[in-house]
Amino acid sequence: MKIDFVSDVSCPWCAIGLKSLEQALARMPELQVQLHFQPFELNPGMAPEGEDIDEHLARKYGLPPAQLAANRERIRERGAALGFDFVQGARSRIYNTFDAHRLLHWAGEQSARAQRDLKLSLFTAYFTEGRDPSDHALLLERAVAVGLDAEQARAVLASERYADAVREAEAFYQSHGISSVPAVIINERHLISGGQPPEVFEQALRQIAAESGR
Repeated sequence: MKIDFVSDVSCPWCAIGLKSLEQALARMPELQVQLHFQPFELNPGMAPEGEDIDEHLARKYGLPPAQLAANRERIRERGAALGFDFVQGARSRIYNTFDAHRLLHWAGEQSARAQRDLKLSLFTAYFTEGRDPSDHALLLERAVAVGLDAEQARAVLASERYADAVREAEAFYQSHGISSVPAVIINERHLISGGQPPEVFEQALRQIAAESGR
């Protein structure tokens, strides 16, 4: 089974979706899965210095402060139930994530495991530690931490490598109707949208597997 996980590293529901999906997959050890992370930028025009997250969300969605606080608490609770720590106040700004996607694309060429570990590490860096996922020093640090080659990672970040590949992948998924993330695409045919609970992922995956078997 091929799973394309379309997401952004600055998307809290994407972190929730990944943890939920992994818990669902852990309940189905018999399932042979190829997991690929695909790029999606929530804010492709974000300036290098980023933007205050409350100001950004209020402008983008028209949400008052009380609603923003309630949403953060809901996200924190969902993350805690899945073993992921959203630290309140850690992410005070939102940043451009294009270079993170370039590095993730390169990591996927090294191994699926390295790409998954780097993705989760970047979620942790941003949502738990409040660090800047556009910072090349952070990206290099996390690449090395998951076992990727430091010099190769540094060369990727210092260049424009994989820029076209990331933009082409983003355009591909947008042209196929993906306008929000996470979008979990199974065998290039079935779409599961949003940060669903593990039970929803498990039920859908079992049904798809059964239909594929027939």
